Amino acid sequence: MDFSETFSLVVKPATVRTVLSLALSRRWPVHHLDVKNAFLHGTLAEIVYCVQPAGFEDSTHPDFVCRLNKSLYGLKQAPRAWYSRFATYLLSIGFVEAKSDSSLFVFQHGSDTVYLLLYVDDIVLTASSTELLRRIIEALQREFSMKDLGELHHFLGMQVQRSGDGMLLSQRQYMMHILDRAGMTDCKPCSTPVDTNPKMAADGDPVADASDFRSLTGALQYLTLTRPDIAYAVQQVCLHMHDPREPHLLALKCILRYIKGTLHLGLLLRPSSTPDFVVYTDADWAGCPDTRKSTSGYAVFLGDNLISWSSKCQNTVSRSSAEAEYRAVANGVSEASWLCQLLSELHAPLRRATLIYCDNISAVYMSSNPVQHQRTKHIEIDLHFV
Repeated sequence: MDFSETFSLVVKPATVRTVLSLALSRRWPVHHLDVKNAFLHGTLAEIVYCVQPAGFEDSTHPDFVCRLNKSLYGLKQAPRAWYSRFATYLLSIGFVEAKSDSSLFVFQHGSDTVYLLLYVDDIVLTASSTELLRRIIEALQREFSMKDLGELHHFLGMQVQRSGDGMLLSQRQYMMHILDRAGMTDCKPCSTPVDTNPKMAADGDPVADASDFRSLTGALQYLTLTRPDIAYAVQQVCLHMHDPREPHLLALKCILRYIKGTLHLGLLLRPSSTPDFVVYTDADWAGCPDTRKSTSGYAVFLGDNLISWSSKCQNTVSRSSAEAEYRAVANGVSEASWLCQLLSELHAPLRRATLIYCDNISAVYMSSNPVQHQRTKHIEIDLHFV
């Protein structure tokens, strides 16, 4: 099944952070809009029938069915139909759909610029002037039943708080909800999300409730939207979701205790006068005691703002620390390339080349002069686009 045919596209978190960073730097107003009964606006492209609704049956033709022209809640086509309807209207009034993120729409006419982010029925709208923002909102309200919620305060489950010239993205209520689900509301906080003991192995007694373990781990994955400091620790726990053991549960509780003591933390975005990318990469070579796979990570900064990050287990076993580090560099370069394309579509192209930092000398040498023999041929083919 092609899920793009049945589910509405949603904006990427890195796109949200990039747009908010640009809006802060340019001092643009940022508003939050909510579409009422969004899925009812979609026009169905397929032929869909339904039984006569209760209370509105035709007594003369009780065996007849209704053919739907508009989508309804509950139809698998409804989210996609809504997205198509909304995107078509935006294109008709001058917006352009971004190729790097299909839920980002950009309007530019002369010095007037508007960015629109769509997440199902939630919209974040920012424009180069308050008057332009008001005109776009009025145009949308003429076409759809939509409410302007004013300045952005909440989006994607994140609380947005103004902090001086900056903007703090936090998930405090979500963190408290996770702790409540885990029964750790009154737990003792700890100062670090990771244990200083050796890496977790796939042994120990199975956990009593594997479903609850997976549910809490998934909740922590969503929390990394605003908490990059727990990304590595959460990734290490995620490696054992298929067969969780008691040591893995202890690691999960360590993360929760750390969250208990850091409920005030979030991601702070600041105005930046130098909108250029800097990427930091690193890898933990053969860190998994069972598979000997490496964990790699990267962090991408736009000016002073952390825009994108990742921590994940590499798919293959690296033959050396240099190879593991080089794979991490390749992941960082791939993300930076996508973000460069995103900025170009936002009409904010970079002024200079992106800097990629790596602390492994061999990996740096490999990027400019890979050893040409059979053992590194896979690097040349898979990774050497760096």
